[in-house]
Amino acid sequence: MKQRFLNLILGFLSFLFFCSTAIAQDTLQVNLSEFIERGLEASGQVAYEGRAVDLADNRADMARNQRFLPRIELSSQHGVIPGVRQRPGSEPLPEGRLYLDPNLENDWEDWAIFTRAELSAVQPVFSWGAVKNAISAAESGAKAAEFQFDAVKAEAELQLYELYYSYLLALEVSRIMDEASSEIDQVERTLQRMRDEGDPDLKESDIFKFEILQTEFEVQKVEVKQSLDFVKRVWNYALQADASVTYIPEESFLDAVAFELENYEYYEQLAMQGRPELRGVESGIDAMRKSVDAARAQQYPMVFLGISGSFAHTPNRPRQTNPFIINSTNYASGAVGVGIRQNLNFSSTRNTVERAEIEYRRVNDLHKAVTDGIVLDLNERYRDAVVADAKVRQTRQALTTARNWVRNEQLNYDIGFGDIEDLLESVQKELELRLELKQNIFDLNKKVAALYKAGGIPIHQLIINN
Repeated sequence: MKQRFLNLILGFLSFLFFCSTAIAQDTLQVNLSEFIERGLEASGQVAYEGRAVDLADNRADMARNQRFLPRIELSSQHGVIPGVRQRPGSEPLPEGRLYLDPNLENDWEDWAIFTRAELSAVQPVFSWGAVKNAISAAESGAKAAEFQFDAVKAEAELQLYELYYSYLLALEVSRIMDEASSEIDQVERTLQRMRDEGDPDLKESDIFKFEILQTEFEVQKVEVKQSLDFVKRVWNYALQADASVTYIPEESFLDAVAFELENYEYYEQLAMQGRPELRGVESGIDAMRKSVDAARAQQYPMVFLGISGSFAHTPNRPRQTNPFIINSTNYASGAVGVGIRQNLNFSSTRNTVERAEIEYRRVNDLHKAVTDGIVLDLNERYRDAVVADAKVRQTRQALTTARNWVRNEQLNYDIGFGDIEDLLESVQKELELRLELKQNIFDLNKKVAALYKAGGIPIHQLIINN
């Protein structure tokens, strides 16, 4: 019985351990597209700029609402009031002519509900284009906000793109350091054997150099581990991952992106057509042009159509039949007319027009400044991409040479003609070049993506090519 109970306890503990392990190992793989998409959804900056687009659209809707009945108001009053009656002995009058009785008085024994409603509306008929231009300016402003959002989104995509490849770089470097650690351990065993055997080819300086190499290598191992932990934490934060979920890249190796470098003019032409910052300024210029026209139109009188209506009803207050006598508690009236509105503060109107013109010229200057910035940025990104591509190609060649060097030194050492110092130097150089190649591939991927962004090309296009 005790053994059976013990088996049950062990089985239950094993089940709990399995469940906790399953929860701790809830790992999800994401590819580059999924990582960027999830990161954008969790980005506070992108969400903030998205609200700016919503506000701009709201302003455009408000401007459109000024086209038809921009001012329409309805008010009502309700209450309880007494009726009216003639004094005893007065000449009886019909209900529609009670206004003729100077001695009419309230009937405090007759109460009724009083209801009155008043409606007024104004419809612009001719405004010299003020309403139309104000709507166009608001719509262009909404487009400018959308382009600004696209620019912020493109910047966020570039950051997420770099963060994804940072994880791959950290994995690659960690893998290389593990392999290098095995090689260093092998060299250490060889040196120890040579020392034990009293090998005359072993110099004391070789031991010192190797110990220094070991010390530097241990520091690099700590740096690599901390870099990998840092990237993991940033990944989880960027994706707003739950504590029980860990995201890892779908790929295991860092490879150079597949792309064909075009000439500089190709990217400049695309940038002038597709950079959202430039298109946003162009929309802003159009908005300010319309704003200037709307401000100028305010110097002239606006013709509008006015509509008003009023209705009141109280059962114990009879309506009077004389059109010049209105019972304020029981009547109905309506009016339609044409009016003219003119702002006579001409100096204020001129100042408004001058301010709009200054802002219009300022936005035109901004267009030139943004164009200059794009050209400078594109030149720098193009140069970086060309240099990064050359570095990757040359580092690959150097690594091939270093590997041949290591094999040659190992063969020479095995047959007794090699020098331990040369072997250490070749191993160290191969390790450096392997790390340098991965770093250069990372830089190439990052700088090609930056070139695409500078040229107004969506990074998604770069992902499709791979």
